[in-house]
Amino acid sequence: MTREDKSQVIEELTAELANNANIYLTDISGMNAVTTSNLRRACFKANVKLAVVKNTLLEKAMEASDRDFGDLPSVLKGNTSVMYSETGNVPAKLIKTFRKKSEKPLLKGAFIEESVYIGDSQLDMLVDIKSKEELIGEIVGLLQSPAKNVVSALKSSGGKIAGIIKTLSEKEG
Repeated sequence: MTREDKSQVIEELTAELANNANIYLTDISGMNAVTTSNLRRACFKANVKLAVVKNTLLEKAMEASDRDFGDLPSVLKGNTSVMYSETGNVPAKLIKTFRKKSEKPLLKGAFIEESVYIGDSQLDMLVDIKSKEELIGEIVGLLQSPAKNVVSALKSSGGKIAGIIKTLSEKEG
């Protein structure tokens, strides 16, 4: 690989790192061709981009990036694959599903919405992370709930109040 090729790859990786809020670093080495192909297919269906990268080039791209990847570059040893996703927990769920049949992919680390996670032990926690859309949906639901209760209480008690007033007016008359 020439120096120009390397700098072009670093630029492309830097752009990918800048354009994706959720980045998973995994180890898929040792997986046979069929399993790797199945993983790629599953990633495609889940809208997760999977790419095998050279550690030194990814590390230089992280250094060139405006983001703070913390200790994430420390996991760049051995074979590394990068998973890019719009939703923070989708790659974790994909890895967990795949691990039911195989010991790989291993999670080396992840960068989720400005937070850094190191090690395969973080996988279960990453599976449970809620996406931005899920959190917004929950907040909207919580905000709507009291409003719905107030409106229904007003409607039901409004009918009761009107009935009481009508009854009182009929008694007086």
